[in-house]
Amino acid sequence: MLSVPAELRATTGSSGKAPASDNHPVVIPPMPDFNGRALAYTAVAAMLITGVLQGVFQQWQLWLVVAAFIWPYTAYVLTRRTFLRKSPRIRQKMLIFDCVVGGAFIGCIGLVAIPSASVVLMLMFSCLIVGGIRQWMLGTGFLAATTSAALAVAGGPAESFHAPLITSIISILATGIYICVTAYYSHQQAQALMLAKTQIQNQREQSIALSHKLSKYLSPQVWQSIFTGERDVRLETQRKKLVVFFSDIKGFTELSEEMEPEALTELLNHYFNEMSEVALKYGGTIDKFVGDSIMVFFGDPTSRGQREDAMACVSMAIEMRKHMKIMRQKWRSQGIKTPLEIRMGISTGYTTVGNFGAENRMDYTIIGKEVNLASRLESLAEPGEILVSYETFSLIKDRIMCRDKGEITVKGFGKPVPIYEVVDFRRDMGPNRSFLEHEHSGFAMYLDSDKITEKERKAILSALEDAADRLRQEEDAT
Repeated sequence: MLSVPAELRATTGSSGKAPASDNHPVVIPPMPDFNGRALAYTAVAAMLITGVLQGVFQQWQLWLVVAAFIWPYTAYVLTRRTFLRKSPRIRQKMLIFDCVVGGAFIGCIGLVAIPSASVVLMLMFSCLIVGGIRQWMLGTGFLAATTSAALAVAGGPAESFHAPLITSIISILATGIYICVTAYYSHQQAQALMLAKTQIQNQREQSIALSHKLSKYLSPQVWQSIFTGERDVRLETQRKKLVVFFSDIKGFTELSEEMEPEALTELLNHYFNEMSEVALKYGGTIDKFVGDSIMVFFGDPTSRGQREDAMACVSMAIEMRKHMKIMRQKWRSQGIKTPLEIRMGISTGYTTVGNFGAENRMDYTIIGKEVNLASRLESLAEPGEILVSYETFSLIKDRIMCRDKGEITVKGFGKPVPIYEVVDFRRDMGPNRSFLEHEHSGFAMYLDSDKITEKERKAILSALEDAADRLRQEEDAT
């Protein structure tokens, strides 16, 4: 008459103990629908037999005992071996039919109190577990309607609603056994759900930790597009207009001959870390590090428009140049006297961008003549110089002061390519510029007034006044 919900999934073994492995739990199914329904109908059969023997129910109702034993098998065949198995919510529908059967039974026995209450209790308990309040309300409605119809057919309720003691005890005991067994499997399911929740949480934390580790091998923009599903991981490319940036360190080769490999590695990693933060600040996609060179491009996987991409790239280059001067002073204080200068090249144009390589090993990068042009500009640049192509110059000239450097011949370009040197932001030119620098033997000053707070300004003024007094004293002494 009743069914235990299939949602009751226990992740415990036959002994009732938790599995030894958190990653691969042994999933044991709950008491099947057949077993739950068989248990419930067996309880009803026990009530019928006891009631007939004690003269509470009529003799012909013993045929209902046969039906009580046959129906669970019939329901199993209908729900597992026929087209009904594909019916949505088949479990809830079968339980509604059980409510109809239960109502007919209650009507047939004439509403004898305790057996009727036992059947109602089992049905309502199952409805609440299987489908919640909605299922309970539906089951109650069908149960009441069928009971009323059965009473009308049977000629009304019994002469007495009281049942003999033995019939009442059997009814209560059978109902109690069913509810206890069902509650046991519900408890097992609750434990299984808690264990599954813990496992899912652990796996989620492991996946997050792993994804963050993998993200260090990819540019943040590429990593984000992959993990959000915006980009699929397969061999595919597209043509896009990008801004390409190359830089390297002038003097690094000479320095590598003077320093131990461990110290050189530490210096290079510090340099890459500082420059990467600048690149990410302006939204650049870091392509690769090769030796002491850095390759960055703007416009993929996200773009703010050609003009803004070019402006962001040149702004990044200017800040890298300023930051290199500050790092050079720090390195000098650490005993590195070789003057290290950064030189940079930038070009803008159509390139092929996407995943290159093999199905089992891909590299997200760009190829094309604009990449070669940016690399060539970087190699032609003087220490501390930023060279840009004409395409880039045309996009930034209203906000960046540039100097014409003539033309160069580059493989892949039919005509000579005009190039320009980036001087500085137009707003920072003249007496109102925010960045000042003076570097001599025994003296170095890099001033970025936009980044100085009021408190720091007073300390800097005091330090400059002390330095000026010291220089005047030495000058007077000579």
